[in-house]
Amino acid sequence: MNTCLLRRAFLNQSIVNPGLMALASLSGSSAEAIGATVPRVAPAKRIISLFMHGGPSQLDLFDHKPNLMKWQGTELPESVRKTQRLTGMTSGQASFPVTPTRFRFAQHGASGCWISEALPEMSAIADELCIINSMHTEAINHDPAVTLLQTGHQQPGRPGIGAWLSYGLGSEAQHLPAFLVMISRGSAARPADPLYARLWGSGFLPSNHQGIALRSSGTPVLYLENLPGIDPETRRRQLNTIAALNTARHEFLNDPEILTRTHQYEMAFRMQTSVPELVNMEDESKETFELYGPEAEVPGSFARNCLLARRMAERGVRFIQLYHRGWDQHYNLPGDLTLQCRDVDRPVAALIRDLKQRGLLDDTLVVWGGEFGRTVYSQGKVEAGNYGRDHHGGCFTVILAGGGIRPAMVYGETDEFSCNVISKPVHVHDLNATILHLMGIDHTKLTYRFQGREFRLTDVGGQVVEEVCH
Repeated sequence: MNTCLLRRAFLNQSIVNPGLMALASLSGSSAEAIGATVPRVAPAKRIISLFMHGGPSQLDLFDHKPNLMKWQGTELPESVRKTQRLTGMTSGQASFPVTPTRFRFAQHGASGCWISEALPEMSAIADELCIINSMHTEAINHDPAVTLLQTGHQQPGRPGIGAWLSYGLGSEAQHLPAFLVMISRGSAARPADPLYARLWGSGFLPSNHQGIALRSSGTPVLYLENLPGIDPETRRRQLNTIAALNTARHEFLNDPEILTRTHQYEMAFRMQTSVPELVNMEDESKETFELYGPEAEVPGSFARNCLLARRMAERGVRFIQLYHRGWDQHYNLPGDLTLQCRDVDRPVAALIRDLKQRGLLDDTLVVWGGEFGRTVYSQGKVEAGNYGRDHHGGCFTVILAGGGIRPAMVYGETDEFSCNVISKPVHVHDLNATILHLMGIDHTKLTYRFQGREFRLTDVGGQVVEEVCH
């Protein structure tokens, strides 16, 4: 055996590696990459993930608990809180006073679902929504909770769900990556509100499956433009030469990452024309901008990113990730939550309406939610009309729409304190198993061999929630 052979290449040759089948996606193919993993025609072809970073309060938005008023100001019973872990923000509190929401709720749509007054536009499209109130997670701090939900493990280093879908299904778009990311800063975002690029990284998967983040100002993607004096023809000749050198190197080392590098160069070349066309909004009508609201005119806003997400969906991008920061309301929740909801309410409803009127909602799965919920007790002192809530993993809400989801549905139930799930629990692994199912993938079969074992997004857990699927 060639002594220069890399250890990784040797292992890939020596073990039957299902991940190698995904190398077909390097050339832009899609389901052929893992045909055995796609046993049926999938209702969803793409996903738009609307991630509310920080943990939206289920108590103040979707999980209506009118009987809490009789408990207002009283100590949360230990029989309810049980052995749930406390964060460092409230572990020193002497008291855990029950604090009902200050927001009014009303029933909407055929399901009669309860939605807060903070989200009037989303309330108006209630019949398009499947509201899961019984989500739960074991993580109680932001980074491990976000990492668990999006990569299947609390510790960093694993691929994000967008990377898994790129690996498993490839891309329908020949001139755009399978996985694109956009970030907006909420009106109530705090300075200590970090998001790490590893959340959209490829982990141990080939690096061409990582998410590409679009910038809100300047060049949309860094290092995409040619250097001064380099025209497209010259760049094309350079890439041809590099590809030939990489091919020769691959034949010598048999390292698949060399082919991945060649693919990335080619994608970047195609993106030099496709990305400027994507972000150029001149072909959008006045009516469309009115649908998404005046913030859609502002680059980097959540509304603008929702409109861009629809344009990506039209162009075949497989996984579109929008992060909206600022949902960590440890204090001043009524005021800050109102600002955050004002940022997203109209754009989310507009996105779903826009997808539907263009015939894209049936095969586009829209996911809205955060990494966990908030506590029923107040963090710190309760003031007149004001309070805060700490992190809570015992229950929270995620919303699904389109892409094979049963609309006009509320799934799962929590206790009267919105503290524990009492009916139809959905773990984060169950959610991800269901998302993959809607994309036509058996979550137990989408695996990649790394460090001697098969890894998957749902790790060792996960059950498809069949009741929310058509």
